[in-house]
Amino acid sequence: MTETFTDGGLLHRISARLPYLPPSLRLVAEAVLKSPERAQAMTITELALAAGVGESTVSRFVRELGVDGYKSLLLGLAEATFISKAATQEQTAASDVVYEGVNRGDTPEDIVGKVERSSIQSLRRTGQRQDVEAIQRAVDMIDAANTLVFCCMGSSSIAAEEAVMRFTRAGKKCMLYRDTTIQVMLATILAPGDLLIGISDSGQSTPIIEALHLAQLRGAATLAITGAEGSPLLEHADIALFTATAPSGGELYGESVTSKWGQLLVIDILYAAYATRHYDATVKNLKDTYQSSIRQSRRSP
Repeated sequence: MTETFTDGGLLHRISARLPYLPPSLRLVAEAVLKSPERAQAMTITELALAAGVGESTVSRFVRELGVDGYKSLLLGLAEATFISKAATQEQTAASDVVYEGVNRGDTPEDIVGKVERSSIQSLRRTGQRQDVEAIQRAVDMIDAANTLVFCCMGSSSIAAEEAVMRFTRAGKKCMLYRDTTIQVMLATILAPGDLLIGISDSGQSTPIIEALHLAQLRGAATLAITGAEGSPLLEHADIALFTATAPSGGELYGESVTSKWGQLLVIDILYAAYATRHYDATVKNLKDTYQSSIRQSRRSP
């Protein structure tokens, strides 16, 4: 049975798996992503030669993706490149935008649909990019840490603040300063047993990169949550978890708020995995924090 991909799904699937693939399979993935239009016209022998691997490795790559044979891979690439090209043309035609995917003259009904679809895509693609082993290792680091320290800037602070609330209620000590200068200062006094979690959609935010670097130099563990493979942020991360790489409206508009859904999803996954591991203790902490703070802020019926 041939699998049908929608919304450029196969290219997103390959991109999502890329950071976690063994070196030989990664060579195949990189060859496909470098030129998907060229790859879709290749025989299995030609793709193996382009990637510098054997045909058996290409077959393993196909199985790793969960695709039903090499023919299905080529069909999926053809569909994905067509969708990707159409999206690029649409974005180019409206390079100056006020919000992602929203064009001049869009009605409120149009806008509701576009923002909804963008948010759903961000969640779905982030889910596809998650690796069970990486999540397990990240939870191990959270479990072992004395203190969770968060560094972020701009709208990534939304995910960091959500994480502080979640993990504090689960019984973990957390620290977050909005000022990036203080975040870097704090990184200089971390020690083994601390965990610095850097959140940056682009992976290019200088203060976050510097904070992770300083934390590593002082023996603290580091975790990066980002949408960018190969970014400088990853050079200083013991573990990286990837979010969806949602398109933006360019420099004029900047980063899409809908991309924050991916960051929030990763935080929720980490919290849920940690809370499940410490189920009874988490339930007790949830009750204690509710009684001591949240209940007092609620008006009695």
